[in-house]
Amino acid sequence: MTDTTEIFDRLKQDHDKHRELLDKLLETSGDTEQRETLFEELTKELKSHAAAEEQALYATMLKKPATTGETRHSVAEHHEIDEALNDLAATDMSSGAWLQKFKNFEHRYRHHIEEEEEDHFPDFEEHLDEADMEHMRAVFDRRKKEEKADAEVTPEKMEDAKD
Repeated sequence: MTDTTEIFDRLKQDHDKHRELLDKLLETSGDTEQRETLFEELTKELKSHAAAEEQALYATMLKKPATTGETRHSVAEHHEIDEALNDLAATDMSSGAWLQKFKNFEHRYRHHIEEEEEDHFPDFEEHLDEADMEHMRAVFDRRKKEEKADAEVTPEKMEDAKD
């Protein structure tokens, strides 16, 4: 196989940035400019990361029968993360409900990235070759930049979300 640490290190760098933003948001209170700014940054980071990760890594892993189950699981979680972000955006930041929803989201997101890093990425490494790596190198950073430029905070209550 090939040296696959490059793509996984890149994804983990993003995850570390996400953890930092989550920590900073947990230190905020009320409907403040700091909370709004950090939440917008987190939303754009997560949406662009998920889209680029799906297009670079998960599109590749769906072609590998041994990893399709883990891949589908992570992509489904990306959808849930997106819906939770939209629900948070539609909730009054000064309310206790927002903080409770955010803490629940934070817990679920940390579980998601830990599962990727500790379980999925090591499994995926066993199935990647140099052609896969070239594809992922060509796609991830370019798509993340493009997706981040288009990413928006989109308020939508969870109960109003379409399946």
